[in-house]
Amino acid sequence: MKNNITEIGAVRVENGKVVEYFNELINPEQEITQEITEITGITNEMVADKPLISEIMPKFLEFSKDAVFVAHNAEFDISFIKTNCKRLNLEFNPTFIDTMGFARSVLPHLKNHKLNTLCKELGVKLLNHHRASFDAEACSGILLELIKIIEKEGKVFDENINTLETKWPVAKNISYNSIIYVKKMEALSGFYKMVSEGLMKYFRRVAGFPKSRLKEYREGLLIGSGNWDGELFRAFIEEKSEEEILEIAKFYDFFEIQPLSNLKHLFFRGKVLNFDNLKEINKKIYEIGKKLGKLVVATGNVKYLDKNDYIFRNVILYGQGRKNLEKEGSFYYRTTNEMLEEFSYLGKEEAYEVVVKNTNIFKDMLDDILPIPNGTFPPFIEGADEELRKICYDKAKSIYGEHLPKIVEDRLERELGSIIKNGYAVLYIIAQKLVWRSNDDGYLVGSRGSVGSSFAATMAGITEVNPLIPHYICPKCKHSEFHEEYSGQSGVDMPDKECPECKINMIKDGHDIPFEVFLGFDGDKEPDIDLNFAGEYQSTCHKYTEELFGSDKVYRAGTIGTVSDKTAFGYVKKYVEENELSLTAGNIRRYVRKIVGVKRTSGQHPGGVMIVPHNKEIYDFTPIQFPADDPTSETKTTHFSYKSISGRILKLDLLGHDVPTIIKHLGDLTGVDPLNIPMDDKETLNIFYSTDSLKFIDNISKDGVGTLGIPEYGTNFVRQMLLDTRPKTLTELIRISGLSHGTDVWLGNAQELIKKGIPLKQTICTRDDIMTYLIFNGLDNKRSFKIMETVRKGKSLDEETESYMRENKIPEWYIESCKK
Repeated sequence: MKNNITEIGAVRVENGKVVEYFNELINPEQEITQEITEITGITNEMVADKPLISEIMPKFLEFSKDAVFVAHNAEFDISFIKTNCKRLNLEFNPTFIDTMGFARSVLPHLKNHKLNTLCKELGVKLLNHHRASFDAEACSGILLELIKIIEKEGKVFDENINTLETKWPVAKNISYNSIIYVKKMEALSGFYKMVSEGLMKYFRRVAGFPKSRLKEYREGLLIGSGNWDGELFRAFIEEKSEEEILEIAKFYDFFEIQPLSNLKHLFFRGKVLNFDNLKEINKKIYEIGKKLGKLVVATGNVKYLDKNDYIFRNVILYGQGRKNLEKEGSFYYRTTNEMLEEFSYLGKEEAYEVVVKNTNIFKDMLDDILPIPNGTFPPFIEGADEELRKICYDKAKSIYGEHLPKIVEDRLERELGSIIKNGYAVLYIIAQKLVWRSNDDGYLVGSRGSVGSSFAATMAGITEVNPLIPHYICPKCKHSEFHEEYSGQSGVDMPDKECPECKINMIKDGHDIPFEVFLGFDGDKEPDIDLNFAGEYQSTCHKYTEELFGSDKVYRAGTIGTVSDKTAFGYVKKYVEENELSLTAGNIRRYVRKIVGVKRTSGQHPGGVMIVPHNKEIYDFTPIQFPADDPTSETKTTHFSYKSISGRILKLDLLGHDVPTIIKHLGDLTGVDPLNIPMDDKETLNIFYSTDSLKFIDNISKDGVGTLGIPEYGTNFVRQMLLDTRPKTLTELIRISGLSHGTDVWLGNAQELIKKGIPLKQTICTRDDIMTYLIFNGLDNKRSFKIMETVRKGKSLDEETESYMRENKIPEWYIESCKK
């Protein structure tokens, strides 16, 4: 199958000295390609009148009689000699040493272990590189120098040399392609563990795994022989003996054969002489399958759906620095008839067998397996239900008195009932422990998302947001008053009021947020507790989470980075320009659309942490890896995107944020406790619509708003919103924050409504605005919740819902705002 031998060169070494040379040019009886000439310097003219291999080989065997062979990348050279000896009926079963493998063991620090690199490193002369006898003599020098090195280390060069201890990474050994299927569900976690080791311990460009260790995980798996780069196919390319090939084949559970067009690069790279060689290999693999009673299946090594899609893959590969690209689509998803035609040279029945019959037999060998188990698997903390109830009631009584107001007790009991019934108490306790630890260390924690709608979260100390309707509380006697007339507003904006008993100003609180926003009407919606920790404290928080559950139960949430629009355009532009192609603007956009969303890299969520329950392993849900396959990272992430496993195991969002850090430092610098600053302080509120309270010497604010340095309110976009709305209350500031963070809620929506005279308090600023507004206007509670969720998810309102809203006198502008 290969190019025939053009030269044999060797030196005989005895007692460390070269005692004899052998060098013969050989007529290969075939054309020497330009590529071979460029490597070896041997031309067709040089061998035209030289003897044939049949004459030279016996002389060489006599020259090398009783010797141990030494070669660089010995498998390559020995396979040539073995093949020719077999053809000539000459016996050749040598003992040989590979100086490349030996050098890797002894000198693992070198960037590469090519012959010329080693000669330079070891001070060995190399003349006329790639000419046989010169390379052979250099090889002998390398061997002798390597022996000296190990002997200095107190090691012995003998028949046990293959057991030499080395720091050479296993991942850099010769590797082969293989496809492994999970046959039995009980093998899945072991498979994920194997994949994890492959990604973290044996990664080299792609995940790998030592063949010698596959037996540890083999039960319940089906191991395939792989494609053209698999061990079995390469054994034919290297023309190993029938005995060696059979021994290799016995290891695999099934064999793959692929269309000739998938393999044509082997011809162009000189690995085979012609396409008939490739047909012959596939035929022999089929025959071995019959001989060993193993399935042979036709596979496509599919990279894209349609034949013409290869160009889009080329664009991506080129953008990543790859130059050897496809000239035509070979790796597309073929139809059954196309596959039958591809393998027609096997015979009609045989083609049907490998394409249709065996692939269905193979499918039936596999159990129906869920890659991620169904169900919810929360972590466990002993006594979490009781602990949460006690913490909440203790806090509530410290604020509202020993005899809780009915509205407080009803809300707390309803929430705790739903939380505990659905198994979410442990999540609250985790958040409580993390927040309290941060507070004890002097850092406030900000809550994000909908956790502020949970009164239980407030009483557990997870969030400072009180979701009850606006109310007054006396800090001394605990007298409280709840005012529904301020519904939809922040209690902070109510007028000051003295306690009728104590004659001191009461605390104003309550933001009127329905609990259903957080857990749904049935209380079974998974809580989404997002917490903003000080950026400089985030790592401490993550370590504390590991202390709570164990380092083997806490992993960073993995992400999948895909090709963005901008990156895709860059790839296409580079491909078109550097290959001097001419594409219309429309075609460029089409190329961009085709490659947007393709996986580019892996990473980690900025604060997401996945918690594995105590009675499970991470491998029951996902493999693990280093982010972006970086072996220097100390972080381990889920291999699957956190989005795939959220809802199965708990994801905590422990985000790092500048604001808690800034507040901590400001408190340290000024001596002012941030928790004691009045939320309705007029001088502070003035900053959001004026600069008067800042008392500028030189007015540095050109737009008249003093929020340039205030987080979330300092951007040009939000400052313009402040100019449009002129907020003077905390309620309005909260609404503006909702408008500035929402999708399609300000520009072309609320902004236009405000310009038309609709009050800010009536516009949709936050998700719960929708629900509370609809309920206030008489719509059914659950229908209001459903409408809120539909709008939040960016879905369109159906006709029946719009009709229902109109029947209940919801203004047309409000319906249109929901639709936007």
